[in-house]
Amino acid sequence: MSETLHRTALETTPLDGVKRAPLAASGPHRVVIVGGGFGGLTTARGLGGAEGIAVTLIDRRNHHLFQPLLYQVATAVIAPGEIAEPIRAILRWDRNVSVLMGEVEGVDTEGRSVRLRDGTQIPYDTLVLATGATHSYFGHPEWERFAPGLKTLDDARRIRARVLLAFEAAEREDDPAARERLMTFAVIGGGPTGVEMAGAIAGLAHHALSKDFRRIDPKQARILLIEAAPRVLGTFTEDLSAYARRSLERLGVTVLTEHAVEDVSEEGVTVAGKLIPAATIVWGAGVRASPAGEWLGVETTRTGHVPVGPDLAVIGRPGIYALGDLAMAKAEDGKPLPGLAQVADQQGRYLGKALRDRILHGKTAKPFRFRSRGNLAIIGHNSGVVQWDHLKLKGFLAWVVWGVAHVYLLVGFHNRLVVTLRWLWAYLSFQRGARLISERDEAVLALIRGTPPGRIPPP
Repeated sequence: MSETLHRTALETTPLDGVKRAPLAASGPHRVVIVGGGFGGLTTARGLGGAEGIAVTLIDRRNHHLFQPLLYQVATAVIAPGEIAEPIRAILRWDRNVSVLMGEVEGVDTEGRSVRLRDGTQIPYDTLVLATGATHSYFGHPEWERFAPGLKTLDDARRIRARVLLAFEAAEREDDPAARERLMTFAVIGGGPTGVEMAGAIAGLAHHALSKDFRRIDPKQARILLIEAAPRVLGTFTEDLSAYARRSLERLGVTVLTEHAVEDVSEEGVTVAGKLIPAATIVWGAGVRASPAGEWLGVETTRTGHVPVGPDLAVIGRPGIYALGDLAMAKAEDGKPLPGLAQVADQQGRYLGKALRDRILHGKTAKPFRFRSRGNLAIIGHNSGVVQWDHLKLKGFLAWVVWGVAHVYLLVGFHNRLVVTLRWLWAYLSFQRGARLISERDEAVLALIRGTPPGRIPPP
């Protein structure tokens, strides 16, 4: 096929019904991918080695991060480097793929270019947006200072510092009320992230730290899981949700369902008109898509998600695709697809192949179809829940399935091996191998000890 045919192959009417704008007839087809998460990375790998396609992947960080295991970094189970891999290293063999470290702040849809924060313009013929999501505080952005969420390695490090420093500060505290506040941990949100985080903090307090202190007993720590809905793990069946609650309570976690958070401050969290003093608060209650929808000037959902067609194309924006946590994609039954790593991974694999076929051969892709690998959540040591269409698992077997599924999704043989060995060691010894507090984390101590707001250094 001639270069001209390569460049005009997109001038067909795809599944979204939008006719593609004509492209220049010289040079390789330029695909720009924004975001190095599961969706963006797997799309880039699908286009790797394709002659006639030049791919540029842009990310504000230099590494791909396995977000589902961030809570294990935050609770000192594994080290940060075990769930992250440099993007350049992952794509080293794909010579047609370039990686740029930069922050995108806008898209010129008419001029077909992406604008970086430093003013650089990156031209594209096809644009793939896989910019993910961030925390949503339901109209209270001021809560983020006291209740960080889990989206980045820096988030996980800060939370780990807060958790570990809370025990250190309690060891030095003479006032019983102040000590109780320091040893109270509140996790807001009863979804998989909240459930896993609460269970991991309980494991840290009841096992890994149980014999390490002399003045305090870490097993006396109070761990709260606060959820506004009637039950935790609302996307699971009622029996699995009930099992998860019982398992958390056996671990010593106090589960408060039908308790909406009214305020979050340095003193603690307020629910049902009552302040619960807590030094460490973790947010896992809601997410909001990145501002990519604003860049495109398209109508988004209430949470900022960009509606896409069956082929993941942004409706009304020729040559632009969205996937992962950014996209509002629907399953065959019309229900929105969940914001899971396995969804983004499958969408990236689909889109990489679909774009290759469309750009090089003029083929129209079949609609994307998500094949669920199950809904999974781990609760604690030997305890988890797994739900497929007509099959449910709980307990030790579900815990094993969860571990296998997550190791499989980790990028790189080294990471898979290290994390597997770390889990085996933690399982056999009940110890945590990443319980280090760096000197730069000492600033967090001021927040934990309740320094007046005006004198709290940024965590």
